[in-house]
Amino acid sequence: MDLPPGPLHIHVHGPGLRAFITADVLCRTAARRRSRALLTRSGPPPRPWPLTGFNVPDVPAGDAASAQVVVAEQDPPETACPKAAHLMLVHPIEPSSLSSLADEDPVTLRMAMLSAPYREPLRLPEQAADARARLGRWRALLAEWARSPGRPMSRRHAADAEAALAQDLDSPAALAVLEELAADPAAAPGAKLETFIHLDLLLALDLVRDIGR
Repeated sequence: MDLPPGPLHIHVHGPGLRAFITADVLCRTAARRRSRALLTRSGPPPRPWPLTGFNVPDVPAGDAASAQVVVAEQDPPETACPKAAHLMLVHPIEPSSLSSLADEDPVTLRMAMLSAPYREPLRLPEQAADARARLGRWRALLAEWARSPGRPMSRRHAADAEAALAQDLDSPAALAVLEELAADPAAAPGAKLETFIHLDLLLALDLVRDIGR
């Protein structure tokens, strides 16, 4: 999906949690490439968790009529995107899956949702367990790398991950780039740290949480 040029208005239709997280990463990615990106919603935000727990800023209600991109669970009514340039249909999460993960850390669930293409079903709670393990490992690595001399970030890895997100929001590919960098013996720890921090501004996974602990 090629995003329209200029300032971008992204609108979330409906209360789907996965749609809000998808729209947030899209908004962050668009903001990295543009001067302004606006995120709005129709209807109430998802329940029972507040969006801020998932690192999604409060999303104001707004009119979808001016949106260039509408993010919605399958299948939205025809009125969801009367003039939108793009409609992103996000595969919904089964309510039973979410209810079984009521005590899970919201950022872990965010990671689980980003580990699969937004059009495909999630295998919760299996993917939540994988996300929890990966987040724990990456946060421990960042805490270790933070004790090494500073180095410039790896621009190749950063560019590869940003290109994956710009290419139809391929978050699994962006996560794979970070996994590749973490395992690269030729990359300096300081460069790994700076690259992870740089890309976490797009993914919002609290990767620096354990630094200094």
